[in-house]
Amino acid sequence: MLDTLPLLLKTDFPPLRRARLTTLQANLGYRCNQACLHCHVAASPKRTEEMSWETMALMLEFAAHQGIRQFDLTGGAPELNPNFRRLTLAARAQGIAVIDRCNLTILSEPGQEDLADFLAENQVEVVASMPCYLEENVNRQRGDGVFERSISGLKKLNALAYGLPGSERVLNLVYNPGGSSLPPDQIKLEAAYKTELATRYGIVFNHLFALANMPIQRFGSQLLSSGQYEPYMALLKGAHRDDNLDGVMCRSLISVGWQGEVFDCDFNQMLGLPLGASHSRAKPLPLHQLVGGEGRGEGAPLKPVHLRELVTVNLENRPIFIADHCYGCTAGQGSSCGGALEASAIEENTHA
Repeated sequence: MLDTLPLLLKTDFPPLRRARLTTLQANLGYRCNQACLHCHVAASPKRTEEMSWETMALMLEFAAHQGIRQFDLTGGAPELNPNFRRLTLAARAQGIAVIDRCNLTILSEPGQEDLADFLAENQVEVVASMPCYLEENVNRQRGDGVFERSISGLKKLNALAYGLPGSERVLNLVYNPGGSSLPPDQIKLEAAYKTELATRYGIVFNHLFALANMPIQRFGSQLLSSGQYEPYMALLKGAHRDDNLDGVMCRSLISVGWQGEVFDCDFNQMLGLPLGASHSRAKPLPLHQLVGGEGRGEGAPLKPVHLRELVTVNLENRPIFIADHCYGCTAGQGSSCGGALEASAIEENTHA
C-alpha cells in the first residue's frame, strides 16, 4: 500500500490549539467484518489488534479526572472487541454518554444477534455508516450484500425506537463520497436520505453526517496509484475556510489507540503523528514539558504519549499536530466526527 504521510508532513495549514476537552474517542481494535475501500483504518476480518481491559480501565480513570462527558467508540468494528459491552456498562454507570460507530452489518453477525437490544437498553447513540441510499452504490464501496444487511440493521434499530420522533435513542447515519470529491451539502443530502429511505424501506433516523474522505491509508493509496493525489489535495486546499477552524473535532477531543497511546485525532492516530508534536508553521511545547520524562525533548525521536501519563494533565491550549490532511476537515462545509461543521453551526443556532 502506497503511503501519503511523507507528502502530508510539509504543510501550510494554520496552527491549532486544543480548547476544553469533552470527548475521548477510542479505537477498540482493527478487526472488522468488512474491508471497505475508503476505510482510513485499513480494518478487515484478518486484523487481530484489540484494546485490552487494562487500557479501557485507564480511559475510565482519565475521564473521571478530566470531566469527559462522552466516549466515542470506533474501530474496526468496535463491537468485536470482547470488552466492548463491559466498557459501555462501566461508562454509563459513570455518567458518560457513549457513541457506537456501527457499520450496521455487525448487527447480523453470528454472536451479535442481541447487540441492538444491548445498545438500546444502555441508551447508546448509534452512528451508522450508510454511504448511499442506493444498493448499487453501497455494495460497490463496501462489498456485495452490505446494503441488504444494512437495511436490515436499520429496521432492527427502528423497531427498538432508534431514530423515531420523540425517542431518546439516537440514530445518525454517515455519508462518505465514493471517490475524490467533496461531500454535497449535508442539509440537502439529509433531506434526500430521509425521503428515499422512508419511501423505499420505511426507515427513519435523526441526522446524516457528511464526511470528507481523508487522503491517508487505503484511500490515500488509491489516490496515489491513480494519479489523483495532487488534484484531490488541490481541491481540499482550494475549498479551505478559516471559519471552520474553531469547530474541528481535535479542539475538544483526543483519540486513544488500541494500545493506549494518545493522538490529537483519529486520522493522526492512523498516521502515527504523536499528540502535540511538531509542525512546520509554529513551534509547540516539546513533549517533555507536556508530561515530563526523558526522550521527549527537542532532537529526540517523536514517540506517542501513553494515556497513563496524561490522567491528571491539563491539555487545554496545548498545540495540535497538523499536516496537509487537516484540510479535509476545513474544506467546504467542513467535516468532523459530527458531520459538516457548517450544518452543525446552523443546527446549534436554531436550538439556541
